[in-house]
Amino acid sequence: MLNNADLILARRRLTGYLRPTPLEPALGLGPHIWLKLENANRTHSFKCRGALNAMLALDAAARSRGILAASSGNHAQGVALAAHLVGAEATIMMPAHTPRRKVDGVRAWGATPLLVGETYDETEAAARQMERDTGKTFISAYNDPQVIAGAGTVGLEILDDLTGIQRVIVPVSGGGLISGVGIAMKAINPAIEVIGACSVATPALYNWIHGTQHPQQWETLAEALSGEIEAGSITLAISKQVVDRVVLVTEEAIAEAIRWLAFDTGWIVEGGGAVGVAALQSGLIPVDGKLTAVVVSGGNIDRETLQRVLG
Repeated sequence: MLNNADLILARRRLTGYLRPTPLEPALGLGPHIWLKLENANRTHSFKCRGALNAMLALDAAARSRGILAASSGNHAQGVALAAHLVGAEATIMMPAHTPRRKVDGVRAWGATPLLVGETYDETEAAARQMERDTGKTFISAYNDPQVIAGAGTVGLEILDDLTGIQRVIVPVSGGGLISGVGIAMKAINPAIEVIGACSVATPALYNWIHGTQHPQQWETLAEALSGEIEAGSITLAISKQVVDRVVLVTEEAIAEAIRWLAFDTGWIVEGGGAVGVAALQSGLIPVDGKLTAVVVSGGNIDRETLQRVLG
């Protein structure tokens, strides 16, 4: 099991590569609510934290075999950036429906994107097969202790800036981000409430935490959260210990959150990054005066999608 010391080591590794992201009040949501803006990070997503920490933790032999990843977009760009920074070759498998902005971001950092599979689950299976066939070093988007520790530095930064925090709301997919943030929060105060947010279409961690069987739906504004959790993933055990509950938000609520973030705060946020705001706006999480941080996990939204939502 990871602990807070692993997160602190990750922060030391990342120093010099990544700066802390902004934490700003969300006055339009209610008192004592703050936005942790990972859409302002390098590659416009929190994913560069875990990918870079994992890459820096590899030995030279593992890097020299070439890096392999599967991603619906943000982890792909994080791995591409990390490979660029350490001088490694990287191949990233991405679902066919991946937004063009995210595919172009992979190429921009010098990695090779391969569009394979109609869904994230198919893409991840193909990448794991390539790992077995080629010996490339696979870096999971969530099922990797170094990825989780890197993501957990989001939690350390929130604790640095928000004394007395009582609640944190985190977008969830495979569980890497909420596992890392939850470890940070519970190490300081087990009473801090850690709530996951995902869309009705992307219920994998909700199903795990609450014992339900809602199906995946691949057409969603929150495509970054799509996909089942790999069997045996370490995030399954960690989330049971650090996540208090998960909520499901509708597509309409996500669209409204994207609009609110654009028009009222000036931030461009993708659907998967906006689910925490959507959960508050739709009343799934009460605005009850508790000091709350909402992680806005990414801002990589296609022009066409953004125009459709804003229009």
